[in-house]
Amino acid sequence: MSADECISQSDSKEIPVSGNDTEGYVDFINEKCDEPAIPLTNGDVHLAQAQELWSTARDKPVKLRMEASGLGSEPPMTIHQMFMSTVQKYGDYPALRAKKDGIWVTLTYKEYYQHARAAAKSFLKLGLERFHGVGILGFNSPEWFIADVGCILAGGLATGIYTTNSPEACHYVAHNCEANVLVVENNKQLIKILQVRDQLPHLKAIVQYKGELEQKLPNVYTWAEFMKFGASVPDSELDVLIDSQKANECCTLIYTSGTTGNPKGVMLSHDNITWTASAAGRMINLKMAEEELVSYLPLSHVAAQVQDMWICMRFAGITSFAEPDALKGSLANTLRDVRPTSFLGVPRVWEKMQEAMKAVGAKSSVTKKKISDWAKGIGLQLILFLYSDSSVPWGFTLANALVYKNVRKALGLDRCRSCFTGAAPITKDTLEYFMSLYIPIFELYGMSESTGPHTVSWAEGYRIMSCGKVLTGCKTKLDKPDNDGIGEICFWGRHVFMGYLNMPEKTEEALDTDGWLHSGDLGKHDEDDFLFITGRIKELIITAGGENVPPVPIEDALKEEVSIISNAMLVGDKKKFLSMLLTLKCNIDDNGDPTDELTLLAVDYCQQHGVIASKVSEIINKKEPAIYKAIQEGIDRVNAKATSNAQRIQKWTILQRDFSISSGELGECYFFI
Repeated sequence: MSADECISQSDSKEIPVSGNDTEGYVDFINEKCDEPAIPLTNGDVHLAQAQELWSTARDKPVKLRMEASGLGSEPPMTIHQMFMSTVQKYGDYPALRAKKDGIWVTLTYKEYYQHARAAAKSFLKLGLERFHGVGILGFNSPEWFIADVGCILAGGLATGIYTTNSPEACHYVAHNCEANVLVVENNKQLIKILQVRDQLPHLKAIVQYKGELEQKLPNVYTWAEFMKFGASVPDSELDVLIDSQKANECCTLIYTSGTTGNPKGVMLSHDNITWTASAAGRMINLKMAEEELVSYLPLSHVAAQVQDMWICMRFAGITSFAEPDALKGSLANTLRDVRPTSFLGVPRVWEKMQEAMKAVGAKSSVTKKKISDWAKGIGLQLILFLYSDSSVPWGFTLANALVYKNVRKALGLDRCRSCFTGAAPITKDTLEYFMSLYIPIFELYGMSESTGPHTVSWAEGYRIMSCGKVLTGCKTKLDKPDNDGIGEICFWGRHVFMGYLNMPEKTEEALDTDGWLHSGDLGKHDEDDFLFITGRIKELIITAGGENVPPVPIEDALKEEVSIISNAMLVGDKKKFLSMLLTLKCNIDDNGDPTDELTLLAVDYCQQHGVIASKVSEIINKKEPAIYKAIQEGIDRVNAKATSNAQRIQKWTILQRDFSISSGELGECYFFI
């Protein structure tokens, strides 16, 4: 297609667009068209006929939110096209690394691609139908990636399922996506599926990717059997199917989970994923074939999937897989082994690191403590350095040599150019703690419905407690702002999802008639367009006196004042005053559930207040006066900063058990930590 031709996405069933720019995309505006013609980097682009920006049917394409110029105008690509572009240039580079019997085993990009094709043919042989699901239930591994990509190449909908899901929750997802095949990690996960197998009319096969089957069952395969199963499927048959795929069609489902109602299947298109991977990577200045990361957060969550799978694929990076017990302690060893160039940790991961480091620091000699405190003071001054072009503070070079380098090396972050956090609010205390050690943590903000990131912080764009600036090529609108400029955060861009599978009413609630995605979050911009999250619309407490109270700032302020507090929940809707439900920091068991055992940091907090305690129940049963007094004093300090009497905490209590996903207080966004 020449640049003079004028074709919109709704003019024909297929819109092939071609070009010969193999190194980068070409931006231009066709002034004669409402939508720009699309030059191409790798092969032809085919867009299916689409009249609307949204869809709730698995096989219905959408119109893309193309821009006239810039990053938002770049040519749409399918997953296969993005994969092939990397394979053609970096085929012999390492792609996936995992330990087997204590030794790292590597797949190159060529081998990764070959394995994905073999998996795709096996899915076809097993009877995978177009736009039907392949559910993947297990911890991160090369097999997880290969099954996901293989499913997409075979025309299916790749669908991650949380490993902590009950059999009933697994059934809901598998039934909703009409899964033809379920891929499970081990016998533990297999048992869940076998319990609900008879209630899944579309299910044709189950594949177990770790270990041998404990018993041979019909249509249940080992990974080795599965990978050979499709050998008889001609490559030409798979190629025809791959070539028929359109960038504006669905290829992935991400199931969101809140505390009420069934999960919603977020439909993501090829373009959602490929465009977002490219835009996010460019914004933080990723370099081709230079990046390496550790995969350990659940791939059923959009943040981990987009970073670990898609951004890495787009930039020919290396994904190294952590051990399944990563969040129980082995992650630290993996980080030191891999030494990643970027690292994503949800707030609880950073808090755990902070607790462990403080526990070690408490045992240091007086001299070491003095040096550390001096270096931390300089580190905090670096916040100003990141805000402006000012020079680094005096003493930085010495502090870096004596403290910062050693800390980063001990954490396995000495090669790490960017440390990120997202998925839940992080406290200022944690951000400042790591900044004091010259480890700035950059906040990300987004949703499953925005294919992950919508705003990004990075070294050149940072404000503490801000989640950064909008992704290049996207737009933010603050809907119905109040006098302080706080409004609902709305998204626009090619990262905005297609819709919720089979849920038109929920989709219409999320997307307005103009195509803006309404997040439900409240926020404001500063004078430099940095976004700050202030709360959620549904979280607003309206007191009996009619005053609107955003709970998050009050909850976060108390957690900063009283470090033994794990979770704080403000209540008081339609009540005369506000009350606070508190939980104490405790250890987590193998199932991700809170125990009665206090964390080391909580034990240390007790000792600092003259209390010897190792369990939550000991503090509650005795109503330990020193701890209760410390909490009340923290509440008093928070109340002193309240803007009105209605925003003061009048009553509070400590709960016997911390919040968890299994007991329903937390949603999946906390990554089961």
